[in-house]
Parts: sequence; structure tokens; C-alpha cells
Amino acid sequence: MRAPWELALLAAALLVPALGSRFYTFLANDVLIWALFATSLNLLVGYTGLVSFGHAAYFGIGAYTTGLLMKKLSLPFLIAFPAAGVLAGGFALLFGFFCVRLTRIYFAMLTLAFAQIVWAICFKWNEVTGGEQGMPEIPYPSLDWMGRLPLVGGLRTSDHFYLVTVVLVALCLWVLRRVVGSPFGRMLTTIRENAERAEFIGVNVRRYELAAFVLAGAFAGLAGGLFGIFNRGVFPDFAYWTKSSEVLIMTLLGGMGTFYGPALGALALILLNQQIVSYTEYWPFVLGTILIVLLFVFPGGLAGAAGTALRWLRRPA
Repeated sequence: MRAPWELALLAAALLVPALGSRFYTFLANDVLIWALFATSLNLLVGYTGLVSFGHAAYFGIGAYTTGLLMKKLSLPFLIAFPAAGVLAGGFALLFGFFCVRLTRIYFAMLTLAFAQIVWAICFKWNEVTGGEQGMPEIPYPSLDWMGRLPLVGGLRTSDHFYLVTVVLVALCLWVLRRVVGSPFGRMLTTIRENAERAEFIGVNVRRYELAAFVLAGAFAGLAGGLFGIFNRGVFPDFAYWTKSSEVLIMTLLGGMGTFYGPALGALALILLNQQIVSYTEYWPFVLGTILIVLLFVFPGGLAGAAGTALRWLRRPA
């Protein structure tokens, strides 16, 4: 039942450049990348019950990996993009080895500590990362072949990259969907509900949590790789704690534990931010107030509220 509307959303996303507006394409690209980032965090928060305050570390690692490989080593996107996921997953394995040994607030604070270490390295290692100035002018991937295709040949380079982003994000979300629907994903949910009981029946809880940590880090790295190119530059604030808080808010707002909730939260937060900034200079206060109201009114997130509304509409009269 899900496939038709998922394919309809994919088709709609692919048609955005046809509107002819740079702004709509830019906005859609931003939403897609943040949706992938938020969905990767949801694998930890929503399905495994591990609250991470440092998820931006892997987003930043992915962004710097792609930036360094494409700008400084002139490697193609086909190598740089998967390398972002591999390296971010590698660091997630290293950090996660220590983090999953702790629980609850201690786990969350340790993830934040590791993220701050990554940020400090990005901020201070001038020879490699560019330090405080970052790495501007990250090139677009070579997409000349798209210029020879019908329908999309006349589009701008930024539109071509947007179409590539749509396809890659859709593939990543498809993989994550398969992961959470697999026996592995169901075991993560069991651990979230009662880790002690899962351990009692012989489940290696720490191993499953570490695997989820690595997967979440790898997909966050892929999102970061796309974001660095989209942003046309990579900067230390990609790994700063505020990025972790943004993506956590998206996950909570959309509905953690629901697969498409974080993507919905990313869309809502970005649209709210765009609209409020254009009306008032006090946008942080207004945005914060709206978010608090939404989280209180919809404790299950926007996806939970939408599901409740659909069930109510389907009730027999």
C-alpha cells in the first residue's frame, strides 16, 4: 500500500526543477539532505532508544571527506560520496565502542564530547580542513552526461545536482527502510522497549547498539557529503553541537520511531524557519515558541498526528 504514494513523492521531487525557480529547487535540495540526516538519527533515537547529542560529528566528517577528496585530490564524486559514508561509519565504530558501554544521559553526554573533539579538530587543523575559514568552493560533480539526456539536458548544473540528490537520498531511505523492517530492526525495537529483558534472553545488546550507531553514522556521513557540495563549501559548524540539536528537533517534531516522521520534521522546520525569518528579526524566539507549542500539542510528532487524523477519517460513521 505504501509504494504508490512513495513513488508519487519521488516523481514530484524529480519534477521540482521543471517549475523553473532556483529558490524552490534550493529549498527542496535542503529538505532532502536534512531528511536523510534526521532519518539516520532516528535509527538511534526512535528505534534503538539511544539519544545522541553528537550526531553532527558524522555529518561533518562526511562533508569534509567529500570536500577534501573532490577539491584537494580531484577525485570523482563516485569515489568521494561513498567514502564519506565509509569514513563517518569508521569514526562511529571507534566512538561507539566507548559510547554504548554507557546508558541514558551518560551515553548522550559522551556522544556530545566526541562530537566536540571532531569540531575542535575541524576548527584548528588549518593545513587540512582550512580551520575557521573552512573549505569554500567545493566543486559540483561532473554531470556533463546529464546534458545529453532528454528533458533534463537544458537544466542548470545546480538542477542536475539536485536530481542526483533526489535519487541518492531515495536509495538511502530505501536501504534504511529495509534495515528497520528487517529482523535486525525489530531487535533494535525490542532493545528500546526493554534492554534488560533482551539481554536476559541472550541478545548481545551492546553489539546491536554499536551496529545501529555505525549505520546511523554512515548515513549521516552520506548526508554531510551531499550537503558540502550543495552548500558549495564545508565549514567547522557542520560538526558543531547546534547541528546536532537541529536534527534532534526535526526528529522529535516529525515523530521519532516513525520512519518518515523525521523527514516530515525536516520539511516543517525548514519551512517554518524560511517563513519566520522573512517576517521578523526575532525569529529565534518566534520559532522556539512555535516548536514548543507543536511538541506539546502533538507529543507523537507530526507523523503521529497525521496517522491519528487518517484513522479518525476512516472510522465508519
